[in-house]
Amino acid sequence: MSAGGGTKAILAALGANAGIAVAKFVGFLFTGSSSMLAESVHSLADTSNQGLLLLGQRTSRRKATREHPFGYGRDRYFYSFVVALMLFTLGSVFALYEGIHKVEHPEPLTSPLVAVLILVVAIGLEGYSFVTAMGESRKIKGTASWWGFIRQARTPELPVVLLEDSGALLGLVFALLGVGLSELTGEPVWDGIGTIMIGTLLGVIAIILIVEMKSLLIGEGATDVQLEQIVAELTAGEDVERVIHIRTQYLGPDELLIAAKLALSPNLDLPRIARAIDEAEARVRAKVPVARLIYLEPDLDRQTV
Repeated sequence: MSAGGGTKAILAALGANAGIAVAKFVGFLFTGSSSMLAESVHSLADTSNQGLLLLGQRTSRRKATREHPFGYGRDRYFYSFVVALMLFTLGSVFALYEGIHKVEHPEPLTSPLVAVLILVVAIGLEGYSFVTAMGESRKIKGTASWWGFIRQARTPELPVVLLEDSGALLGLVFALLGVGLSELTGEPVWDGIGTIMIGTLLGVIAIILIVEMKSLLIGEGATDVQLEQIVAELTAGEDVERVIHIRTQYLGPDELLIAAKLALSPNLDLPRIARAIDEAEARVRAKVPVARLIYLEPDLDRQTV
C-alpha cells in the first residue's frame, strides 16, 4: 500500500478527533459526567496518535545511511507501537481510574441533554472517519476478513485507525448509555459504570494493537500468497531448477527483503548464470512490487548432482 491511502484515513481521523475532543471537554464542564471526561481524554489521545502516525510516515522516508543501510521504513512500525501504548495509558488506564472513582463516589449530572447532544454529533463525526478508513482499507485487504486484515496487514496505519475508530464509536455508545441511564434512573453510578466499560474496551483494543505492532517491529516475512508468488517467479526461468531455501522480511510497509539460494542447471557458464539471476530478480519485482531488495545465490542442485 502506498502511504496515500493511509494518510487520507489518518487526516480524516485527526480532524474528527480534534473537534470531538474539544466538544466532549466542553460537555464535561457543563455536565460533570465522568463518561464525558473519559471520552474527552480518549479523543485527545486519538488526536495525538494520528499526529504520531503522520510523523512516522514522514520520518520513514529518510534515505538510507551508513548507520542504517536498509533505511528507516520501520519508523512507521515504531510510531504505531507508541500509539498502542498511548491508547492504553492515556485512554484505558485513565478511564478505568475515573470510572471506579465515580462508582465509589457518584455525583449527580447537570445538563445531561448537553452531553447527549454532543455524543450524538460525535458519533456522526467518528462514523465519517470510520467509513473513510474502511474505504481505504478495502482497496488493499482483498478477500481477507476484517479481522484477518488487521492480523495480516504489513502496513500499520489503517489497522490502527480502524481499531481506534471502532473503539471510539463503541465508547461513545457506552458514554451515551451511562449518561442516559443516570438520567432515567436517577442513579449517577451508571455514569461511572459506562466509564469503566470505556476503559475496558480501550484496554482490549490497545493490547491487540501492542501485540500486532510488536510483531511488525520485530520483523515479519512475506504473506503466504506473496511467498508463493515469489517462489513461482524465481523458478519460472528455464535455467532455475528449484528454490533451495528462501528468507523474507519486511523492512518497512513498502519494502520487502528477499534472500534465496537457487539451484541452477549444471554446466552454465558465468554470463548465463548472471543472466538467470537478473531475469529471476526482474520477474519477482514485476509480480511483487514491494520486493525492493533481492539477494540471490546460485548453486547446484545437490539432489541431482
